Amino acid sequence: MEGIESRSSPSSMSNSERVKSADWHAQENFLLTEIFRLIGKSLSSDEVFNEILHLLSELLGLNRGRIVLRGLGPDDKNTSGIAFAYGMTAEEIKRGTYQEGEGVTGAVLKTGQAMVVQDIDSEPVFLGRSVHRGDLPQETVAFLAFPIRVDERVVGVIAAHRIRTRNRSLSDDIQILKSISTLIGQILKLENFIREKTEKLEAKNQLLQHALEQSTAKYGIIGNSEKLLRALSDLEKVASSSAKVLLLGESGTGKELFARAIHLSSSRKSQPFIKINCSAIPDTLFEAELFGYEKGAFTGASSSTPGWFEKADKGTIFLDEIGELPIQMQAKLLRTLQEQTVVRLGGKSEIKVDFRLVSATNQDLQEAIRLGRFREDLFYRINTVSIPLPSLSERRDDIEPLVIYFLNKANQAHQKNCRLTPVAIQRLQEYDWPGNIRELSNLIERLVILVGDDLIDELEVKKFLSEPRRDVERAVAKHFDGFGIREYSHTYESNPAELLEALKSHHWNQSRASQALGMTTRQLSYRLKKLGIDIPTKK
Repeated sequence: MEGIESRSSPSSMSNSERVKSADWHAQENFLLTEIFRLIGKSLSSDEVFNEILHLLSELLGLNRGRIVLRGLGPDDKNTSGIAFAYGMTAEEIKRGTYQEGEGVTGAVLKTGQAMVVQDIDSEPVFLGRSVHRGDLPQETVAFLAFPIRVDERVVGVIAAHRIRTRNRSLSDDIQILKSISTLIGQILKLENFIREKTEKLEAKNQLLQHALEQSTAKYGIIGNSEKLLRALSDLEKVASSSAKVLLLGESGTGKELFARAIHLSSSRKSQPFIKINCSAIPDTLFEAELFGYEKGAFTGASSSTPGWFEKADKGTIFLDEIGELPIQMQAKLLRTLQEQTVVRLGGKSEIKVDFRLVSATNQDLQEAIRLGRFREDLFYRINTVSIPLPSLSERRDDIEPLVIYFLNKANQAHQKNCRLTPVAIQRLQEYDWPGNIRELSNLIERLVILVGDDLIDELEVKKFLSEPRRDVERAVAKHFDGFGIREYSHTYESNPAELLEALKSHHWNQSRASQALGMTTRQLSYRLKKLGIDIPTKK
């Protein structure tokens, strides 16, 4: 059965034979070059293997090439079948299934030895199962079959027909098929490696996804969008350390919830969590609030009082809207962070404090540094790790679970049983939400309170989204997004026109106008600056 011709030596070849041999070798080189070019372009075995069989036929005359692989039989995992072929019909490919040891192909699979049938008509082992003899040329037809190995295990066979009598040496065909069978084995090995790594990575990602989803439930954070889970993953990584964290995001994106989650995931979770809203404390009270004061430090200081940093000892202190911290306070905060000590207002001795700092801002602190409103050294001190929090418009897939959560919460609070239609929820998913999660929460609560029907439809939602009050809320969210939670709800009760009316009625005196509006002078000044309103010097 096996018959391998040796190459003719150059000295015994005629000139015409040498020319033909050179042509065939050029074809071989071109074939191999094309195969490697294709491998470099694509690791898809379908594309590479089909093209290999095509080139073997077109360039070298190795026709009806097929690649047989184990486990492709219709009924039995141990049955091998034709996975790739060129020059064969669909019916011929379907017939090409082999048990181990069956026919030439099965014998190669079993023994792992190459087999060369020099005349298929005189070889009883040759089955002719796939391609009937009548569909082949009437000349003497040879059949070449070579094992494909992956890690010394025979996983398949590459085989082809050739006309026995031709001007190309049989040994050349044997050599090229042997090389290509080795190459196919390497490609399959690489493909298996990539598949295994991908499956392991997907399994790991599924576990991570599950862990993160469990974490969202643990922290009370609703949603599982990609950007939210990425932020939560960063939270998980940094929580167990003592690194200072800066949370970045628009107003209403849940910065306080993330800060509390960092605290609850740390070793300090049983100690105090102190939240300070830097935009809500009047300038004159900052030092006393943060650092405490001694008895007699100012009028009314009847006893020594610890500040928020002392109260956060062994725990976590959260400075929300840190970009609103007055510039004169930034130097004292920097010293406290560097030394881990505080000096009370009116005091002289340093008090050692052990706290972890988490800060948050919706401002561009780099721009604030450029404008001289924020210290660069303080920025780098508070920004060991920064975690950006996505806006609600960046996590639209989370809107539906958030709606359900807020709806259940509002129903319980107001003893109602309201539901939203799918179209109404879709309308909420399409909305821009400049006020983010806080705006969504407020809207759902108003719907529950003000809509009489238990089933809330799209028209009701659209009415609440388009009513004039929404314009005020959008302006507030856009221009006044530096305020804390309590202040934000207050801003719903006022708009730019109300600010101007208050100023006019108090003869443009900002101190009196701010008192009438229930805010500090600094807060009023901030609002006016955001709106671009210039105050006349005299009125």
